[in-house]
Amino acid sequence: MMMNEERFFGPVTVRSRFMLEVASELSAMPEWPHKQVKLSMRDQVGGDWAITLLASDSPAGLPSVINGEAQVAILNPSVVLALASRGTGPFKEPADLRAITVIHSYDQLAFVVAGSAEVNSLADIRARRLPLRVSLRGQADHSVHMVVDEVLAAYGFSLDDMVNWGAQLEHHPGVNDILGKVDKVARGELDAIFDEGIMAWIGKGLSVGMRILPLEEDILQKLEAMGFRRGTIESRLYSGLSEDVPALDFSGFTVYTRADVPDQAVRSICQALEVRKDRIPRDSGPGPLPLHEMCMDTPGGPLTIPLHPAAEQFWREKGYI
Repeated sequence: MMMNEERFFGPVTVRSRFMLEVASELSAMPEWPHKQVKLSMRDQVGGDWAITLLASDSPAGLPSVINGEAQVAILNPSVVLALASRGTGPFKEPADLRAITVIHSYDQLAFVVAGSAEVNSLADIRARRLPLRVSLRGQADHSVHMVVDEVLAAYGFSLDDMVNWGAQLEHHPGVNDILGKVDKVARGELDAIFDEGIMAWIGKGLSVGMRILPLEEDILQKLEAMGFRRGTIESRLYSGLSEDVPALDFSGFTVYTRADVPDQAVRSICQALEVRKDRIPRDSGPGPLPLHEMCMDTPGGPLTIPLHPAAEQFWREKGYI
């Protein structure tokens, strides 16, 4: 079988595919801890690695794309790219970034407190210097930390300020572990959870009496001026929620690149997505990638930066836009 594949693909292609298949299977193993992937490719004759793809979805990959160490990466939420392109928030200067496609993931950021906590807004926390016990995401480079920091800064305080006035910060490994933190809130061992991925835990939180703190209009306007998008935690989605709650959007995983990455490289990536759309896994369940929805601005896949011209042309040729 190997001899047939070598005659068809060529020995170099076979070896590359061999390692890619191994990496694919490793990343799917529950017991395998190393889930983030960095893939570099070059011509067989040698020389510099021509293109590097980063599978990490955190802002930590942004500097590598901006400085040319990598050409393509993924980032969630998509709105972080708007800040990077404007040079706002933690970004000191604008970056010339472009989108290739956007993987849909409808989500909001939520600041949720125990029903027994005497707090009705984030402004209350600052004004009364409340020493809350707060659970946060444990992944140090997760986007949620950057977004939480910017929201609190808009209110005039920080997590460090909270610690200084007696707050306790507890970290959970990931969104799948938040339900255990909700149980701790129910037992009176925690006062608040600041996190995204809300469809996995808000329903249970509401069922034990937790309350979602709304973001005030002036704060939302301040954040929108930076490039953030306002969101809504919708009562129609959660039986324990009596009304919609103003929040901040945390949707979308944008596959992005720099504006100066060659058209042919971007076009080839689009072609690879098109050819493999039936095989690439997605969070929302079985079925091919809905590429016809992944190249336009939608609630679940916000297009917060322009498409790369080569990507836009490719998707137009396919009739998707």
